[in-house]
Amino acid sequence: MKKQQETKLRILDIAFEMASENGLESLTIGELAKQANMSKSGLFAHFNSRHNLQAAVVRFASDKFQERVVVPCQQQRYDTQEQKLRELLANWLSWNGSFQGSCLFLDAWRENSDDDDVVQNSLREVTLKWLNYLNIQVEKAMAKGEFRKELDAWQKVYELYGLYLSSHLFENLTITGDSKERFWLGIEQLFIQCRVKTACKEV
Repeated sequence: MKKQQETKLRILDIAFEMASENGLESLTIGELAKQANMSKSGLFAHFNSRHNLQAAVVRFASDKFQERVVVPCQQQRYDTQEQKLRELLANWLSWNGSFQGSCLFLDAWRENSDDDDVVQNSLREVTLKWLNYLNIQVEKAMAKGEFRKELDAWQKVYELYGLYLSSHLFENLTITGDSKERFWLGIEQLFIQCRVKTACKEV
């Protein structure tokens, strides 16, 4: 069983690299078997279908996302919750920039998919996990008195994700100006709106 699990992890690692370079839709049993130096039947036995393979790669990518984006911030101490949020966002941008063309998750997303679409269900699951985590971080900033208590945390997550998507689009379209600079300008403006306003002291 251990050897079988190790083989499956090796396959997923190769599949993840392939999907990172050419997108999730590029993954096929035949091409992956060739890259993994396995027979089609041997590889098929691990996943039973191309869609199951792609869904497994999405979940594997989610683990990689945790390792690269979330875990480094969990291992650090920050003076403020906003500092942690900024580091998370920086790691998130770095994650997006580590792929050829576009983020694996965004590239694979499809609207109006069937309820039994295992790939899209996996994508929804990992995306919701990340959005929930961001929401928790905003709520912590509110609880610590850094952000205004009357904020709608989910609205701020909505705005954060919008900035991320805009940066992604501008980067792909090579629109004039640094998309990352535009992103951080948007983040700064958002945080200014979120922060608790301190009363000016008389000199």
